[in-house]
Amino acid sequence: MSEPETSGTHPSQPRPVRLRDALLRARIEAADRTGVVVDLRDAEVARLEILNDALDPLFAQVPDQIDLFDRGISQGDTPRLWIDVVAHIMMGRDKRLYRFVQDSRFGRIVLAESHDTAVIVDAVTDYVARRMIERERAMVVLPEPKPEVAEPPRRSRFWPFVFGFILGAAALFGVAVLAALRSW
Repeated sequence: MSEPETSGTHPSQPRPVRLRDALLRARIEAADRTGVVVDLRDAEVARLEILNDALDPLFAQVPDQIDLFDRGISQGDTPRLWIDVVAHIMMGRDKRLYRFVQDSRFGRIVLAESHDTAVIVDAVTDYVARRMIERERAMVVLPEPKPEVAEPPRRSRFWPFVFGFILGAAALFGVAVLAALRSW
């Protein structure tokens, strides 16, 4: 496209703005803003990496057979240092504050907040210890309760007595008949 002619216009009047120039300025401003956001995100990731390095001695002490913890930094809109499936550390609004949180069925619980790495390391240490104790309790096999041995139902003693009485009476009757037959 050609530029509109400005002949006949007063030299003190501003030149009409071209759309192409406005788009170029908008792109430059967006790139500057994006650069600032990327720089902030990179700073967050760098602080989380520092904390991750500070947690190395703790996780070196966790036995290999315990696979509760899966530590790693996720890079998304909000970078996070994951401790396990439900607990992670993220940066606060001021990007210098560490926030250690745990997701639960009732919402997110803040376990610790601090600008100091050592405070967060202590909070993570306590959390790891509690999770290991929970695992130990869950892994304990309780002895199965022995089923109660039910005694066989007691039979009534009345019917054997009646049967014995009849049998005894019949035997006495038989002896009496034999004695009577011999005496004849």
